[in-house]
Amino acid sequence: MDLKSNHSSPVFTDPVHLSKSRLGLPSNIAPYSTAAQPYSSSGLCLQIPRRKVGKLDDVRASGWLDAMKSSSPPRKKLSKDLISESQSDETDAAYLTWMISCPSALNSFHIITTYAKCKSVVLFLDYDGTLSPIVDNPDAAFMSTAMRAAVKKAAKCFPTAIISGRSRDKVYEFVRLSELCYAGSHGMDIMGPLRESEYVGDHPDCIRTTDEQGKEVHLFQPASEFVPMINEVYKSLLDITKNIIGVKVENNKFCVSVHYRNVDEKMWEEVGKHVFDLLKDFSRLQVTHGRKVLEVRPVIDWNKGKAVEFLLESLGLSHRDDILPIYIGDDRTDEDAFKVLRDCNRGFGILVSTVPKETNAFYSLRDPSEVQEFLKSLVRWKNSASSQTEGSTATV
Repeated sequence: MDLKSNHSSPVFTDPVHLSKSRLGLPSNIAPYSTAAQPYSSSGLCLQIPRRKVGKLDDVRASGWLDAMKSSSPPRKKLSKDLISESQSDETDAAYLTWMISCPSALNSFHIITTYAKCKSVVLFLDYDGTLSPIVDNPDAAFMSTAMRAAVKKAAKCFPTAIISGRSRDKVYEFVRLSELCYAGSHGMDIMGPLRESEYVGDHPDCIRTTDEQGKEVHLFQPASEFVPMINEVYKSLLDITKNIIGVKVENNKFCVSVHYRNVDEKMWEEVGKHVFDLLKDFSRLQVTHGRKVLEVRPVIDWNKGKAVEFLLESLGLSHRDDILPIYIGDDRTDEDAFKVLRDCNRGFGILVSTVPKETNAFYSLRDPSEVQEFLKSLVRWKNSASSQTEGSTATV
């Protein structure tokens, strides 16, 4: 799929709200997590309300250093030489306790597939930390050949989209699979299938373009008006952080990522100070936190959850009762997607984490290797179910 367009970037000004699903979870197979507050939805609508500007959205300046630390837990060390046996036992015990409320998707696979019977699974996948390991160099976050094969096979069985904080071009360069839909910049840059719809195809700010195979697609970019501002901030951040060893500033087209994974923790305060001081002059931008990364993003009511809603509408699935959306991700930004699925009571979020976290996800997986096994299991289940259906039809 060609991720480059010769068209000027449009502004698609609205989330696609999903009506409440009629697929209430049967009580005998409901996950253990408690439900979040109900998601109010009165049908589809296409207006992105602009939030009030003038505030940094995630944390106030007085608490940004604590937020940087809390959103960046140390990676779990597996060597007994690096962690005491008692600490390891405590960590394992805490994780096992957490899994009571967020059980393993692999161990609960029979529950998921029981609910998926007679339904069409739709897959949404984060990239970093989900399909590829978290690495010190963001430019080297390559997915394995085995993972690419697993995603490719899954995409042949189920509609599949990758929703990443990376730019859409960049995540496609990593994945290189034309079978998928791609959403970059936390859902602010989506290339999806062409569909005639008053909510998508007929919207004046959603343009048609072509992918790498020459197929017509829709290009949706709700924050394109911010591109000049994002570019200005990117250049400024490159300059003011150039003397901090280990900082990596990444332009993801509709957001700027400031990675501090390789920065000495004693210098984190200086990194944060540079970012937040600069943003004082950009009231229409906000800072959010990821795993050892600060994200500078437009202040618009759009996130990965809204991207899931939009893609379901683009795929013609938003009003169907026979679908089961599954979203797999590891980052705080994925919580918006988990919440949409939980509140609509129509799918499952799966958090990828080796440490306990507060989450809106129903299930968990430890790392990308378990994600790969889960995808392979879904494909095997789908093929087995299809074979049984074909056998039953032949018998009749």
